[in-house]
Amino acid sequence: MTLFAVTRLELRRLFVRPLGWTIGALALAELGWRFALLLQLFLLNQVKLAALPDGPGYTDLVAVRLYSSLITGSPLPFGVTELALLVVPLLTMSTLASERSTGTLPLLFSTGLSASRILLGKYLAVLIWLALWLLLAIAVPVSLAHGVTLDWGKLAAATLGTFLALAVLAAVGVACSAFASHPAVAAVAALMIGIALNCINLGAQLAGVSSGFINWLAMSTHQETLLRGLVSSADIVWFLLAIAVALALGTQRLAADRERG
Repeated sequence: MTLFAVTRLELRRLFVRPLGWTIGALALAELGWRFALLLQLFLLNQVKLAALPDGPGYTDLVAVRLYSSLITGSPLPFGVTELALLVVPLLTMSTLASERSTGTLPLLFSTGLSASRILLGKYLAVLIWLALWLLLAIAVPVSLAHGVTLDWGKLAAATLGTFLALAVLAAVGVACSAFASHPAVAAVAALMIGIALNCINLGAQLAGVSSGFINWLAMSTHQETLLRGLVSSADIVWFLLAIAVALALGTQRLAADRERG
C-alpha cells in the first residue's frame, strides 16, 4: 500500500458514508441561504454605495463575506470559516480514532507504511473533500460574474486564505483523531482547538491591542489580511507552520502506537 492508496481509501470512505454527504448538503444549503441574504442587502443599498467614491462593491459585500462573518464584520452569521469549525471535526474524527477503537489500526501498520505517510494520506483525503466543498461554495457568487463586477484578485486572495484556514483545521482534526481513543473525543478536541485558534485574541482586541504575540497566534489575524486582498508571505508561513506542527504531533503519537504494537 502506498501513500496515495491510503488517500484514495480514506476519500472513498468520506464519499461512501452518509455523514459526509449530509454535512456537505446542509453546509451548502446554509451558504446558499446566506448568499441570498447578502445579495439582497447589497441590492437594497446599491444606490447609497454608488454615491461613495471608493465604496465597497459586490466582491467585498457579498463574495468575501460568504467566507466569514466574524472576520469580515458581516451582520449575518456562519460563513464558510465558522461552518468549518463544526464541519471539519465531524469529518476528521473517524480518520484514526475509529481505526483505534475498532482495532484496525494494526492492519494499517502491517502495510509497511510509516506513521507519517499514514497520517498524511488521511489528511490529504480530508483536504481534497474540503477543497471540493470550497469550490462549490465559491461557485455561487462567481455564477453572477456576468452581471456584476468582480475583483478577481481580491477574490483569489480571500479564497486562498479560506483554503489555508480549512487546511489548518483539517490538520488539527486529524492530529486530534490520532490522539483520541474514540471519534467523539477527537471531534470535541478539534472543535475546542479550532475555536481557540480563532478567538484567542478577542481579549486583546477588546483592550485595543492590535499587535503582539497573542494576535500573531490567532488564525483569524492572518486570515483577515488575506480576506482584505493582501497576500503576505508572513501569513502564508504561519498557516504552513500551524499545519506542520499539527501533523508532526499526530505523527509522533501514531509512531508511538506503532512501537507499542
